Order: sequence, then C-alpha cells, then structure tokens
Amino acid sequence: MLNRYARGICSRVFTPLARWLVARGVSPDAVTVVGTLGAVAGALVFYPVGELFWGTVFIVLFIFSDVVDGLMARLPEAGPRGDARWGSFLDSTLDRVADSAIFAGVMFWFFTGGDNPAIGVAAGLCLVLGNLVSYARAKAESLGYDANTGLAERGERLVVALTFTGLAGLGLNEWVLFTALGLLALASAVTAVQRIMRVRRQALQPLEG
Repeated sequence: MLNRYARGICSRVFTPLARWLVARGVSPDAVTVVGTLGAVAGALVFYPVGELFWGTVFIVLFIFSDVVDGLMARLPEAGPRGDARWGSFLDSTLDRVADSAIFAGVMFWFFTGGDNPAIGVAAGLCLVLGNLVSYARAKAESLGYDANTGLAERGERLVVALTFTGLAGLGLNEWVLFTALGLLALASAVTAVQRIMRVRRQALQPLEG
C-alpha cells in the first residue's frame, strides 16, 4: 500500500539524481549493489554495538537506492542495457539481503548487549515472515499468478522497523519497539496468508468455470 502512495513523491524527488548519475555513466546495477552494501553495513556494523539511531540514519541514506536504480533504468537517456529482467532480478534478490541484515542486526544486539531477548525473537519473526511474504509473491509470479496484495509489503515493513528501531536508539521505551515488531510480524503473517489465498482463488478459477 505504502509503495503505491510513495512512488509518485519519490519519483519527483529522486529523478534529478537519477539523471545526474546516468549522465556520468553510472549503471543502475552499480547503484543497486552500492545501496545494498551500505544498508548491510549500517545494519551489521552499527546495530550489533547498540548504535540503533545512527545505524538507522546510515541505512536510510542508502535504502533509497532502491528507488534511484529503478528510475535510472527507465530513463530514455540510459539507453538499452540488455534484458531488463536482469535488473529486476538483481534488485529483488539484493532487497532480501538488505532486509535480512536489518532484522539480523536488531536480533544480534538484543540477544547480546541489549539484553532483551523478547525483542530479538520479534525481530527474528519479522525476518522469517518478511522473507516468506516476498517468496510467496516471487513463486506465484514465476507460475503465472498474481500475488501482489497484502497488508504489509516491503515498504511498510521497512518504515515500521527503521522508525521504531531508530527511536529506540533515542530513548524510546524498548517495549514500544517490541510491540511494533510484534505487530509487524503479525501483519507479515497475515500478508503471507492473503497471498496464498489470492493464488488459491486464481488456481481454482478454471474449475469454477
């Protein structure tokens, strides 16, 4: 849901940067890789030592590469760059890497120095269920179904996780973060079920006819 509403705003904000990068010969793939490495570094360097706020700031600086690379690929001046499916595959695969690193970093801190295993468990559930949500859509589309639906898509998951983790680094009560991650895990589970049911309905359509 958030992805649809934010797409227009992000396009207007980041298109000048996308044009600037294309004009200097930077490829969308390079932006995808650098953005992922930056997000992973923020999550696995800052979070495990308890720097939740600065880790979030660092991640946010790189997470918007996911918008910029797509804009670059669609610019006419970018020219042909081979099979467009490659860029989509790389982007989706590295999104899973970045998302997993974010929740793994939160898990690591709260299982160790953060000394709050409940938050670590909640972050672990978000990691597993978030990947399940993404897999359900990818597998459905590979079989010719549409599973683009659900309560908690990637945009929503990142906004909730990064916002509350960053605020926890500024002194927000840790149990608020636990509640946010718990609700996010629940929303991810609901989204996975929504996608399964959507595909099931499509699979039954020929039988109903």
